[in-house]
Amino acid sequence: MFPSSNFSSPVLAARLPGWLPALVASALLAACGSGGRAPERGADTAAVQATRAAASAAETARAGASQPTPLPEAVVFASGMTLRMLAYAERVRVMPPTELTQEAGRLGDAASPEAQLQLSLVLSQLRQLPELIRAQELLARVLGNADAQALHPLARLLASRYSEQRRLEEQLEKQNQQLRDVQRRLDQTNERLEALKAIERSLTSRPPAAPASAPAAGRPRPAAP
Repeated sequence: MFPSSNFSSPVLAARLPGWLPALVASALLAACGSGGRAPERGADTAAVQATRAAASAAETARAGASQPTPLPEAVVFASGMTLRMLAYAERVRVMPPTELTQEAGRLGDAASPEAQLQLSLVLSQLRQLPELIRAQELLARVLGNADAQALHPLARLLASRYSEQRRLEEQLEKQNQQLRDVQRRLDQTNERLEALKAIERSLTSRPPAAPASAPAAGRPRPAAP
């Protein structure tokens, strides 16, 4: 028996993780089975070694858990491309209309998905409904390209924004058309009113007609021949 090294004691078990006492007990049993009834000093040495090994394993496990898992290469590539696109969008946002037109001409047909996304950003800043429709078409081409998976999250975000912007642009265009119709009818009414005023002025500017003179009373009429 080993009274001085009983690792099933509640005090010692409370100081060790839940699985360490079982590991230490296994080490003690192995030591006893190999040499019969071992001395107390040998049992203590085996217990200390088992405890140290268990503590070292636990420390190694904790160190491995604390280290962050490296991101996949595809995620790193997508993050870098998204950051470049966001930086380009910020640069385009402050461009005047003349520079925006030049940038759209520089991008040309935009054959690559990256150029298509850049051109859509440029066209959206022109604040014209036809250009915004073209920007939506470019985003649809990017989303339909299976090789441009890295750009799809940003393209979906821009597509949602462009849809809302297009709705507002169409509503504004409709209101402007209604305003133009009202202005045209107002101009026509003013023209008719001016024509009536001209007729009225022409009537009031005529001199009054002279009354016909009546024959004098008592004047003899000339005799008939």
